[in-house]
Amino acid sequence: MRSAVDLCLRSLSRMLRRNGRSYCTDNSSRVKIFDRNLKRKQRDRAAWLLRPGDSFVDAVAENLLDRLEDCKKTFPSALCMGGSLEAIRRLLNGRGGIEKLMMMDTSVDMVKLCEQAEQNSPNKNVETSFIVADEEYLPVKESSLDLVISCLGLHWTNDLPGAMIQSKLSLKPDGLFLGAILGGETLRELRIACTVAQMEREGGISPRLSPLAQVRDAGNLLTRAGFTLPGVDVDEYTVRYNSARELIEHLRTMGETNALLQRNTSLKRDTALATAAIYESMFGTEDGTIPATFQVIFMTGWREHPSQQRAKKRGSATVSFKDIQKEFGGGT
Repeated sequence: MRSAVDLCLRSLSRMLRRNGRSYCTDNSSRVKIFDRNLKRKQRDRAAWLLRPGDSFVDAVAENLLDRLEDCKKTFPSALCMGGSLEAIRRLLNGRGGIEKLMMMDTSVDMVKLCEQAEQNSPNKNVETSFIVADEEYLPVKESSLDLVISCLGLHWTNDLPGAMIQSKLSLKPDGLFLGAILGGETLRELRIACTVAQMEREGGISPRLSPLAQVRDAGNLLTRAGFTLPGVDVDEYTVRYNSARELIEHLRTMGETNALLQRNTSLKRDTALATAAIYESMFGTEDGTIPATFQVIFMTGWREHPSQQRAKKRGSATVSFKDIQKEFGGGT
């Protein structure tokens, strides 16, 4: 027999769906990979450590925002959620024709930081509002936005498909979703060094770095969420540091440190020193620096609209591949 708590949770879930306030998948209440409360605290800390003009974060934000320049239409109402909020706000520079911009984060301190930056250097002709909320439970009405942007934030959600479904439903028809997440090849040098050090000093390994999506999964995520005209491309950024400690400090500054629920909360000093030594030994360069790879997956998707291009029906082609081969001198 179901417990009273289980029945209450199911009743609340049905009520939220009827009110149009939540669109998470059913698995979101069962599968928990990340400690969202810890991630909020990490982002609180990142707000205090944040250094404006971070070259890596700015490069990703610029790359993402450049996609707005490829669109002929404008996006009067937009939501920017989580991740590199400050960089998106600072680098927007009128792109996309945005008139109303909502900035959202789970961290109160990060929202306050963006609000203070807006007061000191306001975006001209953009009405900016700020809200504390979770990407997994968007407090946004259905079909109310023209644009949703997430720059380096969604890879920390427990239910990534559900978060993207919510983003799609919050868009108006022909609305645009722009997302950038860290891919599975991110920090491969650190993963290797940490694994070797743990095997040497502890005789086994425990999760120290969070799992990340693979490139092949990104297109499936967009399709599963119901986006049309899905687009995925990948960039790799190599950032150089003077030491492994400097790399870890940079990750703290970005709020990108480990937030796994099943993480090992203690790290032996010998293991940490061995990791740094192995990292420098295996990947160090002649100038004394060490490289760190960040793989970024960029995703683009639209909410369905009759004006969008559609694939022709199967069998409607008027030219065969054989004719094309003959025309251009192709082989057999």
